[in-house]
Amino acid sequence: MESASALHREGCLIVIADLNGAAAAALAIDQSGRQVLGIETDVRSDESVAACVEFSVQRFGRCDILVNNAGIATSLAPKPMENLTAAEFHAVYDVNVVGIFRMCRAVTPRMAAAGGGRIINIASAAAFKGIPFLLHYVASKGAVTAMTRSLARELGDRNILVNAVAPGFTLSPATMKNDEQMRSTRENSLQGRSLRRDEYPADVVGAVLFFAGADSGFITGQTLVVDGGTYMQ
Repeated sequence: MESASALHREGCLIVIADLNGAAAAALAIDQSGRQVLGIETDVRSDESVAACVEFSVQRFGRCDILVNNAGIATSLAPKPMENLTAAEFHAVYDVNVVGIFRMCRAVTPRMAAAGGGRIINIASAAAFKGIPFLLHYVASKGAVTAMTRSLARELGDRNILVNAVAPGFTLSPATMKNDEQMRSTRENSLQGRSLRRDEYPADVVGAVLFFAGADSGFITGQTLVVDGGTYMQ
């Protein structure tokens, strides 16, 4: 929501594609309904993703920037690996990994036809730190980082830049409702940071704007970790 609002302030026409609350989120940014469009979209469905992209292009004419932010995270309860089921693993991967694939596959031809574009994948610093008890989530975000590199190589000839932003443990409204995650992860995250404060969605906005803007025009295949100085490379 914060990144969509920031891109809107920069002059972008915005499409918010979400399984729940897309229309309300769009109206919260633009009450006129002319510059921000909300479309109910299920990234687990080829048909839903294709319909979203088609309607977006019909409405706004083109697609220049894709921010892949759909993901299963805040609803997960930490548990030991041996207690995870294959079904839980598949459910996380179908959204966090295959959902990104579906969106990229649908958007890329439109971007290429318009002369290029930017894809920004939301990964996670957890993939670099290897935190325990969320193996399916951590593995999915590691896959996002790998996909970002591979897509950057594949799409460079079409002038499509692909990068990722990897936040640390972020106190989004949904995260703060998950008492178990707050108890198990918040304090450990604070202790590991060079900047000893909580991370909020607004802290991630600058990285998204950077990868969407002109200053990153010769950067692709990179993952920028935004976690207050826990993981350093």
